[in-house]
Amino acid sequence: MARCGDDNLAHGSRPASARPYGLVAFDFDGTLADSFPWFCGVLNDVAARYRFRGVAEADLHTMRGMDARAIVRHLGIPAWKLPFVSRHMKALAVRDRADIGLFPGIAPMLRTLAGAGIPLAVVSSNGEGTIRTVLGPELAETIRYFACGASLFGKARRLAETVRRAGEPGTATLYVGDEIRDHEAATAAGCDFAAVSWGYTRADTLEARHPAFVFTKPTDIPAAVIPQ
Repeated sequence: MARCGDDNLAHGSRPASARPYGLVAFDFDGTLADSFPWFCGVLNDVAARYRFRGVAEADLHTMRGMDARAIVRHLGIPAWKLPFVSRHMKALAVRDRADIGLFPGIAPMLRTLAGAGIPLAVVSSNGEGTIRTVLGPELAETIRYFACGASLFGKARRLAETVRRAGEPGTATLYVGDEIRDHEAATAAGCDFAAVSWGYTRADTLEARHPAFVFTKPTDIPAAVIPQ
């Protein structure tokens, strides 16, 4: 784990004198859930249905360096189709949710944070039912706030609403995600952003946005947010 701009924290945690985060919010797909293989598996069928450009495996490296708007342009999806495509993808996720799992290390990480008394949230474009199924009943109980079903570019509003519900200032909230739009949502809501290296967007692309932290494995997260 590295905290950008602070060499002293390259292999450590937040200093004991720092104020602990009052809320840690997570994106779901690509952050908690290993759904990228599923996404790649259904995307070309969705492209054929809604008549936008399909994706070859050779395209993936380039696309993983793009933000969501650039991906939409690359695929040739007109703005008016986006709600239909998004709704269909969410329906497919409901259909296939038993086939989507969490990344290794996510379950103990959530248990550790919840056990330390840190309020947790999930802010995602995916549906709450799908997220709860993938988490399972025990891990779903570690999440105090669910803000789900956001539009492709609607995470900022959901994150800001969650911060208000938690009664925490944005500056005391950390949003952990794997996409540029997660960084944009955190910035708009006045929250710190932590990037994960194991998700949809390439780590080098996220690092260029100067997040507060770059996590390379889930066990980095408790070390960064639980005061020592």
